[in-house]
Amino acid sequence: MDTSSQQKIGYLHIIGLVLLTVFISVSVTFWVLQYFLFPKPFKPVALDAQENAVLERKLQQIGLPSVADLTPEPYTEVGAPREISLSEKELNALLAKNTTMAETAVIDLADNLASAKILLPLDSEFPFIGGKTLKVNAGMELAYANNNPIIKLKGVSVWGVPVPNAWLGNLKNVDLVNEFGGNAGFWQSFAAGVEDIHVEEGHLLIKLKE
Repeated sequence: MDTSSQQKIGYLHIIGLVLLTVFISVSVTFWVLQYFLFPKPFKPVALDAQENAVLERKLQQIGLPSVADLTPEPYTEVGAPREISLSEKELNALLAKNTTMAETAVIDLADNLASAKILLPLDSEFPFIGGKTLKVNAGMELAYANNNPIIKLKGVSVWGVPVPNAWLGNLKNVDLVNEFGGNAGFWQSFAAGVEDIHVEEGHLLIKLKE
């Protein structure tokens, strides 16, 4: 094989590699845009008949009866439960059943952590990314210690990019009850009415004081 033929083959290899690189780059870019700018709606959580019956009983216990059960009766606290106990699946089913957020929000429960994923459609007139969908992730530490609830914002991310603490008002990892509960207001009243908060994998329990 002469030098000219070898050079032609070498050029073909280079062109082939360039085309392959361009194809891979375009494919990856397209996937990234689809994933971040056009995220798929969340699948609404549905309960089976038995799970739905359990959830209905829990809702009735905390004073949320169905319309059919809305009959006049005297107010009483005798025998009233002071616990709110819900599984992760039940929380997401409530979103799907009672709000318009079934396909745009989902909640995850882990040890001392409640997380949410939210899809926010942007107005078509929004600069550069108008008409796209904003994907927001957020996490909140929920616990109870030293006779006080602990509520801490663990962070917020947009399209997978963590939002700087300064943009969050420097509230990241700040115990909101401890920080703001010393003054009369929401956090002081909230803390005074809570006896316990316990979050574990797939389950939330809140106990209220009398």
